Amino acid sequence: MEMQKIPSFISVKIENRRRETSGSYHNPTGDSAPQVLGPADNFPQIQLPKHNSHTMEDASLGSEQVPGGGECNEIHKEEDGVMTGLDYQNGISEGRKEFVPPAVGMEFESYDDGYNYYNCYAKEVGFRVRVKNSWFKRNSREKYGAVLCCSSQGFKRVKDVNRLRKETRTGCPAMIRMRLVDSKRWRVLEVTHEHNHLLGNKTYKSIKKMSGGAKRKSESNADAEVRTIKLYRALVIDAGGNGSSNSNAKAVGNFIDQPNQLSLKKGDTQAIYNYLCRMQLANPNFFYLMDINDEGRLRNVFWVDARSRAACGYFGDVIYFDNTYLSNKYEIPLVAFVGMNHHGQLALLGCGLLAGETKESYIWLFRAWLKCMSGHTPQTVITDRCKALQGAIVEVFPRSHHRFGLSHIMKRVPEKLGGLRNYDAIRKSIIKAVYETLKVSEFEAAWGFMIQRFGVGDHEWLRSLYEDRGMWAPVYLKDTFFAGMSASHPGETLHPFFDRYVHKQTPLKEFLDKYELALHKKHKEEVLADIESRSSSPSLKTRCSFELQLSKVYTREVFKKFQYEVEEMYSCFSTTQLHVDGPIIIFLVKERVLGEGNRREIRDFEVLYNRTAGEVRCICSCFNLYGYLCRHALCVLNFNGVEEVPPKYILSRWKKDYKRLYIPDLGSGNAADRVQWFNQLYRSALQVVEEGVISLDHYKVALQTFEESLNRVHDVEGGQALQAFEDTLNLVPTVENRQDKIAL
Repeated sequence: MEMQKIPSFISVKIENRRRETSGSYHNPTGDSAPQVLGPADNFPQIQLPKHNSHTMEDASLGSEQVPGGGECNEIHKEEDGVMTGLDYQNGISEGRKEFVPPAVGMEFESYDDGYNYYNCYAKEVGFRVRVKNSWFKRNSREKYGAVLCCSSQGFKRVKDVNRLRKETRTGCPAMIRMRLVDSKRWRVLEVTHEHNHLLGNKTYKSIKKMSGGAKRKSESNADAEVRTIKLYRALVIDAGGNGSSNSNAKAVGNFIDQPNQLSLKKGDTQAIYNYLCRMQLANPNFFYLMDINDEGRLRNVFWVDARSRAACGYFGDVIYFDNTYLSNKYEIPLVAFVGMNHHGQLALLGCGLLAGETKESYIWLFRAWLKCMSGHTPQTVITDRCKALQGAIVEVFPRSHHRFGLSHIMKRVPEKLGGLRNYDAIRKSIIKAVYETLKVSEFEAAWGFMIQRFGVGDHEWLRSLYEDRGMWAPVYLKDTFFAGMSASHPGETLHPFFDRYVHKQTPLKEFLDKYELALHKKHKEEVLADIESRSSSPSLKTRCSFELQLSKVYTREVFKKFQYEVEEMYSCFSTTQLHVDGPIIIFLVKERVLGEGNRREIRDFEVLYNRTAGEVRCICSCFNLYGYLCRHALCVLNFNGVEEVPPKYILSRWKKDYKRLYIPDLGSGNAADRVQWFNQLYRSALQVVEEGVISLDHYKVALQTFEESLNRVHDVEGGQALQAFEDTLNLVPTVENRQDKIAL
């Protein structure tokens, strides 16, 4: 593949603190404890969803400080004569991927990493690098700032003009400015790509002294493997081998069998870069992270638009991680975080492009998503059945319930078992064991009968599937909250969010265009559903008080599902007591269900009821699976004279005005934190904006509301208002103020 030319950009400066953080190229780190999953009882524990607020990290809107606190006594050092060449004996091979150019917001684990990265970039483009300026703390002599520039920067001094050496200085403006930020990382604050001279060839005279990067690449095989894992976890640009020869890099790389960069076509890298920059300029709440390998090649990408970031706070309690396109080897290695909104529609919570299906790549991506969520982990994570995914989730989301998508497993039954002689009978037996059992003992007995009857005990896929049964079989998942994404009934499935927008050969550039189209369509569907739910009342089909009660609360689509449960109460013909233990009573509810061959069968459902605590739990676990009570629980409430569904069983996430009522949980942090104030105000304003574009009348009301709100804020009197205003200026400085603060 040809190397794409680096575009010409005029000096890109920081516009605001939010943009700088969103474009960072690092990943949060943190220790993770192993995941512990408890056994399931016959009566599931009710799992109420946790509503996760998402804010930028504390540093995202704060003023930038030099690590160490206090004022810094500066020592400015000009290093006009320091130049570096790189040892790349073999040049650029035709198969090399495109190089990601430096950009504002890139972060490195150390100064040397950033320095080596820029040298690697210079080698690719065709110029040499020197250190123009450095800044040190006076007491500790710790470096905290530097400017790296093209070797043609500036002009020759007057006293050196008469020397016979060839003139190479042209006043070239190409440079990057880096600074050590409060998180002990080096961040790129300013970039100028444009050169005012011809660029040379892409090979340079080797320097005799081996660089630190080459030494690191010469470590033992075991050390090299550990080093690579750290690269993924740290999510910084590490120039571990940029100073070494290609042969050295290959020698170490032979021991590491994993994808190291995205497989992209010509122009794809630039298309990604342009798209991310354009989106962030259009919306400062756009968030993205990029992972660069030690050769400066793009390895992994994560991004989430402003609307999806807001949706993370509303619907991030249960996420479905969709890696369909990656695992099925589509043209684009796309992965997506998907949630369920208050209308039962899929909501996009983030996207990524991964170099491969490795544990390290997944760890990088999950930590990137966790950073966007400010460390708030989801209650439940649903994924495909994959060991790499399983290991990554245990490490990054140790407190989340990780479950395998049942629909994914059932889709693989024809592929894995289709060649068996008694395939049809085996498939029916699996369906019966999975969907028609209510207790663990029933499932295990049905599975064992199927294995023994058809003699498939040695089948590897069935054996491994049974070993993992606690991760996917419904009888084991009754204590897990799924928010309607369990697909635990026959025919239910989790469709890809970009279904009908992406096919096997869809190129990346085409997808980036379709991405915005898909999001616009999904948002339109949500807005229309909001309008329909708030402006119309559903027709009632029974005289049951439960139906009337929740017709005023639930969104239209969720109410339809609950209404079906109310209707099916009439198929339950007997409610009797089985056992009494103080305030706890176990009831037996008999129901006529449609069985095989459309025959009506009678099934028994046990329901636990605690009058004192107002609790009701059915063995079918409908509430944890879908977020509303089942017909059996409603029968028990009705049998005991309860006329309204208890408030604890009316989830806010299904209410018509949920997004209006939603208030993030600030209990885990500082309630007086202006960063949290800013993010909450931003989300609240975004809600008004989203609904303000529905019609001209909506627009006029929204605009008037903003003007009235601004006037009321201006009317706040006293010194507290003045202090708050000054603090806000420090929190979100103007471009001019910001440049003053970060000037080196």
